Amino acid sequence: MKPRAEKRKCTLWVAMQVNLPRLNPLFAAALLVILGALSLPPFAHGQDDIPPDNSPATDGQMREADERFQEAMKSPDEKPAEPPSAPVQLVAPPPNLLELWMMGGPLMVPITFMSFVVVVFAAERGLALRRRKVVPPAFVAALHELASQPGGFDPKQAYKLCQQYPSAAANVVRAVLLKLGRPTAELEHAVKETSEREATKLYKNVRPINLATTVTPLLGLLGTVQGMIECFYKTANLAASANVRQELANGIYVALVTTFGGLVVAIPAAVIAHYFEGRIQAHFYEIDELLLGLLPQLDQFEGKVRVSHHGVS
Repeated sequence: MKPRAEKRKCTLWVAMQVNLPRLNPLFAAALLVILGALSLPPFAHGQDDIPPDNSPATDGQMREADERFQEAMKSPDEKPAEPPSAPVQLVAPPPNLLELWMMGGPLMVPITFMSFVVVVFAAERGLALRRRKVVPPAFVAALHELASQPGGFDPKQAYKLCQQYPSAAANVVRAVLLKLGRPTAELEHAVKETSEREATKLYKNVRPINLATTVTPLLGLLGTVQGMIECFYKTANLAASANVRQELANGIYVALVTTFGGLVVAIPAAVIAHYFEGRIQAHFYEIDELLLGLLPQLDQFEGKVRVSHHGVS
């Protein structure tokens, strides 16, 4: 088939060469272009010579094509499900509090001492700041009853009540009675001075708890800094075959033990100190209310009566 087509093209070409001078120049140029195109092997003709592959696809090829189709149809946001990760298992259980204390080093000793200080002074202030120790209800009731008597307020009986119920409130009232007969300004000054003095006594044993609140975190921080220095020094001087990451992790968590101990002591100490300071303020607010009710009763004795430690004169 191919040689016959080639022969036909050659015959046509020879005829055109013989008759080309007799033709119109434009028509001759067009014929030359057409013959040149026919002489080139077309791309489609080359493709027709390739026999089609009519072999059936295997199961593996069909499965692979199906998987590619499913993957192409997925949205970009969808990700293949990851297998669940296995739970992390520790080689050794975490240490208890006693073991942590032993790891903390020598600075755990003052931190432990400050914890005992907090416990002792908290127990002492808890007993000393009870209401019946600072503002006895019986003393307050007796003063109100004395002020409401028909004969008027009796300073001598009031002084005896102060001796009968020794407390911060009784000390403040006794200081006012010792200034009885003087101007009201002196009475108020005596109330202020005595109240501040009694408050200082009550705050005295709260100061060690406040000290623990401030000092123990600093001790813990000092121990951590010391431990970190030792940790990095050991890590820098390890042998080439040693596990640097494991040694560094062990040193860091041991160094943080002192900070943990300091915070364990300081946080409850701060709460306890704040609670006791609030109780002291509440007690003195009650004492001020008591004196505000007594001062009008004492104004009538200005310049008339004097009270000493031995009685009324």
